[in-house]
Amino acid sequence: MVIRNTSKILMLIFLLFALAGNTQPMQKQVSSIPVNFRTSQDEMRLYNMINDYRKKYDLPPIPLSASLCYVASAHVRDLFFHHPDQDPCNFHSWSDKGPWKAFCYPRDENKKNSVWDIPKEITPYKGKGYEIVYWENSEADIDSVFNFWRSVDYFNSFLMNTGKWLGNKWEAIGIGIYENYACAWFGQVPDQLGPPLLVGENPPPAKTGVDSGLKTETLKPAPAVVYPPITSPADTLKKQYKYYIIIRSNVPVADTARLMKLYRDKGYKSVRFFPGEGKGRISVFETADRAEAQARLKEIKIQARDAWMMKN
Repeated sequence: MVIRNTSKILMLIFLLFALAGNTQPMQKQVSSIPVNFRTSQDEMRLYNMINDYRKKYDLPPIPLSASLCYVASAHVRDLFFHHPDQDPCNFHSWSDKGPWKAFCYPRDENKKNSVWDIPKEITPYKGKGYEIVYWENSEADIDSVFNFWRSVDYFNSFLMNTGKWLGNKWEAIGIGIYENYACAWFGQVPDQLGPPLLVGENPPPAKTGVDSGLKTETLKPAPAVVYPPITSPADTLKKQYKYYIIIRSNVPVADTARLMKLYRDKGYKSVRFFPGEGKGRISVFETADRAEAQARLKEIKIQARDAWMMKN
C-alpha cells in the first residue's frame, strides 16, 4: 500500500514538472510590438546616413528592423524618463519600469545573463542585439549623433564592421531617438517582421484567406510607460541653441589645459571644454547660426578630418 501511494506521488510530481516545462516557452512567445509603433523621420534620416556612409566604402546596406527599432525606441525613452544609467550602471542599462528585465550593465552581465538578449525578451527577434548610445545635454541633433559615432573608433567599428566586428555581417539595425538620447541596435540575424512603418503610414490591408505568419500576440499593445506624452512644439520653440565645432572627443581631463592652449596658439579664439565622466570634448568655434556653423565646419575639417558639429 505504501509502495502504491509512493508511486502515485512520484507520478504526480513528474506531471507537475512536465506541465511547468511546457508552459515556459508559451511565456517567451508573448513578446510583441505594439500595432501603433512607428519610426520617425529623424530616425529614418539617421538610418540613411549610416547606410550612405557604408556605401562610400563598398559596404552593403543594413536592413532596417521593426523589432530592433522598437527596442531602440523603448530604450531611449527608458533612459530619458527613468535614468537607469546611474553609477555603477552605464547607458546600456535598463530600469524596472517596462516589460523587460531590469539590467545594470556591466554589473549584471555574465555568461547566462546578457543585456544583449533584450531584443529576444520584448520582441519576436531571434538573435542578440548590440547597441551604441549617444547623449548630449540638449535635444539630440542628427548630424551631431552621426558625426560623433563616426569620429570615435569604438562606435565607428559598429558602423563599418571594423575592429571587433571585422568579418561579421549585420542583418538588422534599429534606430531610436528621443529628446537628448539616440541609440542604434545591430543584429546578425534577419528580422522576420521586416522594416517598421513610418509615422503617418498605415499597414497594408490584410488579404482574405492569406496567412501573414504573424500571431495575434504581435499586435498586443505594450505598457503605456514606453510611450509617454511627447513635448509640444511650443515647448521646443522656447529652447535657444548654439552650435559648436568639436575638434577633439574623449579628451582626458588631465590633458585639457595643454590641448586648449594648443588650439588657441593655432588661432582658434573660442576654445571651450565640455566635461563628461573623466573625459570631455573640446570645441573651437560656436555660433547660434546653424548655416554659419556648417560653413565653418567645412573649413576646420580640412585640417581636422574628425571635427563635427554639436548642438547645445
